[in-house]
Amino acid sequence: MKLDEAKLILDQLGLPKAQTNDMCARVLLALTNIKEDMSWSKASDNLMRVHDIIEYISENQNIKYAENSRETIRKQALKPFINAAMVETNGKSTNSPNFAYRLTTEFLELIKNFDTFLWEDELEIFLDNHQSLADLYNQRKQIKMVDITINGEKASLSLGIHNRLQKQILDQFASRFAQGSEVLYIGDTQDKFLHRNDERLKQLGINVLENDKLPDIVLYLEDKNWIYFIEAVTSVGPISPQRMLELKKFCKDSKCGFVYVTAFLYFSTYKRFSNELAWDTEVWIAEMPDHMIHLNGDRFLGPRD
Repeated sequence: MKLDEAKLILDQLGLPKAQTNDMCARVLLALTNIKEDMSWSKASDNLMRVHDIIEYISENQNIKYAENSRETIRKQALKPFINAAMVETNGKSTNSPNFAYRLTTEFLELIKNFDTFLWEDELEIFLDNHQSLADLYNQRKQIKMVDITINGEKASLSLGIHNRLQKQILDQFASRFAQGSEVLYIGDTQDKFLHRNDERLKQLGINVLENDKLPDIVLYLEDKNWIYFIEAVTSVGPISPQRMLELKKFCKDSKCGFVYVTAFLYFSTYKRFSNELAWDTEVWIAEMPDHMIHLNGDRFLGPRD
């Protein structure tokens, strides 16, 4: 549903929880002029008064807000959107009947890329240029790095949604489903190479030269002799049948058992990719970290070959 996608956009922009609710998502849909059957690439930046926004929601989303809710919409949605560099006004006096709101040029260009392979990179650029609203509200400087631990050693990833998910994989997934595992490889979205143990990879029969052939994270669980190939997916790159074949090619000489995992931050993102995922793989979702989805009914987590 477009409402769920709008809420996901607001969350990924770093807005506080109070600005990721249904009402704020509906206001965003009104300002972008996006209807249920439309692609986000069709978003527009039409000027809209609060009255126009209420009418749009009523006509297109079957939700009626009373006219006396205008101030609530201003305070809870429009003003925070302005602070987050998503929305601007037309410069009229606030007392003018023609005072209206529209998307900023930068945000319009960003949102047109939602649900495409460009979204992740464009979002990072936008956030790099505009301090997140959550940070503004908390009156703290925007954190430029994501702190992680690799095999007991402290390290940092660059700021971004993809790397936020990678941190969750190391902190939450590994502790539950690969406890005691060793990190053989993890890449950074800005610097693809972050940590790579070539000697250990070769020893285990994984022969690959280019980092872009590896999945986002490779873990090794010695007591079971299992290798986890994990793709962290926010906009592209799940373990599809084709991707699974690619991974198998450069580890065909390995004696290890292989576990293929696609990780998502949100269940709503998983649903968008569910028909692309390969059988005999696993799905882990960070917002429900204690559970796994096994794409085969005959067994649970473990190598399938």
